[in-house]
Amino acid sequence: MESPGYNQIIHYYPSYETQLWCNRLYLEKAKQALADMGEKYKPSKQEQKVEAFDASVRFIEKIVFSIGGYFGGYEERTLAFQGDNVSMTVRPSLYALEDHFEVVNVPHSKNEFLDTLTSLHIGEWKASYDNPYVSDGTQWKLEIYFSNGHKKVKKVGSNAYPYNFNALCDLIGIQDDTEGGEE
Repeated sequence: MESPGYNQIIHYYPSYETQLWCNRLYLEKAKQALADMGEKYKPSKQEQKVEAFDASVRFIEKIVFSIGGYFGGYEERTLAFQGDNVSMTVRPSLYALEDHFEVVNVPHSKNEFLDTLTSLHIGEWKASYDNPYVSDGTQWKLEIYFSNGHKKVKKVGSNAYPYNFNALCDLIGIQDDTEGGEE
């Protein structure tokens, strides 16, 4: 109490990732407590969709990600999975010639890549992120295709992003310039 800064109010709010981690841990503990009482937890429809996505991650055969804007064009990255390999094709701008693309080395094995992708909890992302106060800027689209019959997953955004969008950009080698990468 004798510290010079004692009367100073300091507000600390955990990051969104930390809050979600705590909520996930709390949910697992609540499920266990319910099971200990002899009851079974019934997941919501949204939780069932997330579980189905997570169960299908190992069956991803292709990911297509595009990002950009009207005046600067859109970069498109296509990742394909075959065996233990990941290959990525980059079209620097969708305005470029159709045959203009480059193959980029992916510094991860398929398992490493999919483990990191799983940790992003993309199945929990909303289908669409939109900032109604910005009429021009950055639009993005993520499409994930599966080989096990799981329906294609599509997530889009316009000047708004999921909380861990920058981590996805890092994973696929995009230098992200979004402000904070949060909703």
